[in-house]
Amino acid sequence: MNGGFASFHPVPCFFYYTGVIVFAMLFFHPIFLLTALVLLLVLNVLHKRSQQLRRLFSLYLVLGGALIVLNPLFSQRGVHILFYFLERPITLEAVVYGCTMMLSVLVILLAFLSYHYVITTDKLMYLFSRFAPKTTLLAMMAIRFVPLLRRRLYQIALVQRTKGVSIYHGSLAKRARDGMKLLHILLIWSLEEALQTADSMKGRGYGTAKRSFYFPYRMERRDWAVLLALGVTGIVCIAGWGIGYGVLPIYPRLGHLLLTPAETVIYVVFCIYLLIPLWIEGKERKVWQRLK
Repeated sequence: MNGGFASFHPVPCFFYYTGVIVFAMLFFHPIFLLTALVLLLVLNVLHKRSQQLRRLFSLYLVLGGALIVLNPLFSQRGVHILFYFLERPITLEAVVYGCTMMLSVLVILLAFLSYHYVITTDKLMYLFSRFAPKTTLLAMMAIRFVPLLRRRLYQIALVQRTKGVSIYHGSLAKRARDGMKLLHILLIWSLEEALQTADSMKGRGYGTAKRSFYFPYRMERRDWAVLLALGVTGIVCIAGWGIGYGVLPIYPRLGHLLLTPAETVIYVVFCIYLLIPLWIEGKERKVWQRLK
């Protein structure tokens, strides 16, 4: 089992990431979202996801840039016109809205990147298998197939390359034929294993009686404390959003970026919510350094 926040019970961990994703959609304010983005970047680095971040950086950059560029092109709302592009007014409000939408999407993506490190498949099965066992199993198998098919396709391409089958060399027609051959082999391999899995599950009596469960997860005092802290701060954030805090008025006229005193209180509570796993990770690292 992983250390730090990943060693906690699945319930508070799942509650945290659910709250982060919900807040990323509710709090439509650059200051809130930029803070969440920075803290989630730090959390992913502490979770040793730096390699994945570097690999996905170009994708995130293209996605964020597309949101910033496309929104002003398709939305001419706003009163502050910056310039004209192809006889279309590019307004300050549309640019700010695109930037804020970019921050919201990036926060959600970074939250999912950390989520996949903390919430493993067995934890997800523990959370939902009692309520929807078949749906959870189907979802886990579907999620498993994405990296599995990529790994198998790489293995098939590696073997077939010795026979001259490659999608990187030759004419376009040859590469298309080789690609279809690789996909044909991958499909046959996957269907054959699916039949074997189905026969194995049938032979083991899957679905004939009520399923028994074994999960090594027990709610301890620290889990209840973290869940309570997340619940209190989350309720305060939701209440603040319900009043209208944490949402920047953009259309038709851009509002003030500076936070009011009441918004500052909600912002501080929001930061406390985000900092809980960071505090756990930092505390564990201090203990580890002291023990070394």
